Amino acid sequence: MSTAKVAKQTATGLTGNSAVAYAMMQINPDVCGAYPITPSTTVIEEFSSYVADGRVDTGLITVESEHSAMSACIGAASAGARAMSATSSQGLALMWEMLYIASGMRLPIVLCDVNRALSAPINIHCDHSDTMGARDSGWIQLYSETVQEAYDNMIQAVRIAEDKRVQLPIMVCLDGFITSHSIENIELLDDESVQDFVGEYKPERSLLDVDNPLTLGATALQDSYMPLKHQQSNAMKASKEVVIEIGKEFGEVSGRSYGLLEEYDLDDAEVAIVVLSSSAGTVKDAVDKLRAEGKKVGVLRPRLFRPFPHKEIAKALSGKKAVCVLDRADSMDGFGGPLFKDIRAALYADDNRPKIIGRVFGLGGADFNVDNALDVIGETIKLAAGEDVELFRYIGEGQNAQTIAGC
Repeated sequence: MSTAKVAKQTATGLTGNSAVAYAMMQINPDVCGAYPITPSTTVIEEFSSYVADGRVDTGLITVESEHSAMSACIGAASAGARAMSATSSQGLALMWEMLYIASGMRLPIVLCDVNRALSAPINIHCDHSDTMGARDSGWIQLYSETVQEAYDNMIQAVRIAEDKRVQLPIMVCLDGFITSHSIENIELLDDESVQDFVGEYKPERSLLDVDNPLTLGATALQDSYMPLKHQQSNAMKASKEVVIEIGKEFGEVSGRSYGLLEEYDLDDAEVAIVVLSSSAGTVKDAVDKLRAEGKKVGVLRPRLFRPFPHKEIAKALSGKKAVCVLDRADSMDGFGGPLFKDIRAALYADDNRPKIIGRVFGLGGADFNVDNALDVIGETIKLAAGEDVELFRYIGEGQNAQTIAGC
């Protein structure tokens, strides 16, 4: 039974990046590998101020690239330290090699990724192409709708990653400029409550433990590589239950409980929209408008994307007439975005599965407003009524959008 007590909280207004940096200050990690990149820059900038002011004991390691930032975190975590970092877009792409090493070595590193489009062409604004590209790297992924959730997710992420059933790295994702730079009302836990919640990190193994020597990242040939990967896969599956447990425990401390997904007006909905992160708020506004007109529509917002909560999603969508999945990334395979295909696969074995379409939106920060959401819901209602609706397409490109070969 949990012995958690309700924490003191302070109401304030913060941007998403400031809230993440504040959570990191309260967590007080041992090491932070730092190489700032837009739009996550202010996470590292503000956290470095906490380091300079002596509010944390963190070793802030400034390096020459994002690859090195994750390498520093890997080295620190291998030595038994609690390690964290933040990045975006090309920075995450430059970490690619090290992402697989961190997960394969079962290191509970926490990374904040402020979602931003990948080049080319160069774009500093939001989409999910960066973290979606890393979805199979063995990192747990949590997607945040609001500033409050980004702050809360950072605190929970430490416990999820370090749980003995998991021991895997974790990404906390929030939308670049939309969530990262917008000021929202937020409730901050007091420092003591955060420290009590995350606890002291006691690693089961450390390269600095000379009495119990070990090797990390050694060669694994045919007889051992697959069993090790199977253990890693099992840990990823086990993390789903840990996310649920930690979300409930966090609710006892903060009054804000979290699960694998959020259902909004979904119980009696005939059609549903599935969407990640901040855009869920826009779709909810559209749903409220249509509900006032008597239309039975709802929203499903996955919070956890890796591991993929396929059973829970299938249960939530079973019996609906039609579903539209909104992706802020394209898999570039001519068949939709990554969330669309995962949702479609999750529904495959359900005899009561709905008809399903996919739409790609908001790439490179392209606007997605309530009118766009209403249009998408309108298409989904037509699909539910038996009309022929295109399986996959882009939406919201704007009146002057052009396709420029070689751009």
